[in-house]
Amino acid sequence: MSADDEHQSGWQLTESDPGVFTCSRSELLKSLGVPLVVDDLYSLDSASLADLQPLHAFIFLFKWVGSSAEPADGQYDPEFPGFFSHQVVNNACATLAVMNAIGNIPGLPMGQQLTDLLSFTIGMDPQTRGMAITSADWLREAHNALSPPSAISMDGLGLPKTAEDAYHFIVYMPYMGCVYEFDGLKQWPISHGPYDESGEGWTEKARSVIEARIATYPAGSLEFSLLALHEDPMPRLKAQLAELQAAGRQAEAAELIVKLTTENSKQERWAFENSLRRHNYVGLIHALLLALAKSGKLDAAEEGAKNTMQERIARSKGKGEGTTDKDS
Repeated sequence: MSADDEHQSGWQLTESDPGVFTCSRSELLKSLGVPLVVDDLYSLDSASLADLQPLHAFIFLFKWVGSSAEPADGQYDPEFPGFFSHQVVNNACATLAVMNAIGNIPGLPMGQQLTDLLSFTIGMDPQTRGMAITSADWLREAHNALSPPSAISMDGLGLPKTAEDAYHFIVYMPYMGCVYEFDGLKQWPISHGPYDESGEGWTEKARSVIEARIATYPAGSLEFSLLALHEDPMPRLKAQLAELQAAGRQAEAAELIVKLTTENSKQERWAFENSLRRHNYVGLIHALLLALAKSGKLDAAEEGAKNTMQERIARSKGKGEGTTDKDS
């Protein structure tokens, strides 16, 4: 997306790295008053998913290379009665995926602004709903607050344009007995059919759908990532700890304290990483360059940086790729 397009839409570019998504969207969910978090998933086996229960949705991040009007798997459901929004502006993809997920979780507690926005869009078609969602100033501000500062602009320098990799986010989740796929660039929600309520429930059906999709990528491909949208475990763990301590079950309480400490450390790390991401490093960079110049090391550092960049460009050309990433 160009700087002009970004200025017109008001939605700033966010990093598409899955680790960034995990940190930033968990913070976004918190700002929306929703008691959910996002975690990276490295396996879809039942053991890996057990610790994430209750699990509400999978968010699939993949390199977007264009798609057909018809779904590759499953069927469009034009009569879908739940919440579904089109992506009508660039850069809003990740936040829209979150909205398409939380809009279909029955009884989910949420902040007043989000409650009012979802209520306002009831009865709208996906395109109109997308316009309403992306016109919400407070939601755009919450999204933009998670974007890194763009203190240095390359516009107007006459630099050659390079192909950019676009990454897209979609959602898989249960709704009224079926597993649905929500893709803001598709005409309608995609139904992948009913699932068995027994056993692993909806995650078993979703696993087969996602694994079939992953199988279409070359072996060893790293062009996709999977994340889990699930209940924030902190309130539940704290309540369980209080019960165990009140009952004098200290051994079990000690085990739970370890889990609480681990989860708390993870969320503190997310907050710290987000603070680093939003920080403006121009002053630090200027001071470092000045120090290198005074010590007579700047020319050598500049030459080394140029060589490194040329190597990166050569590797990218060898793979037929561009040199920058962007969110769709």
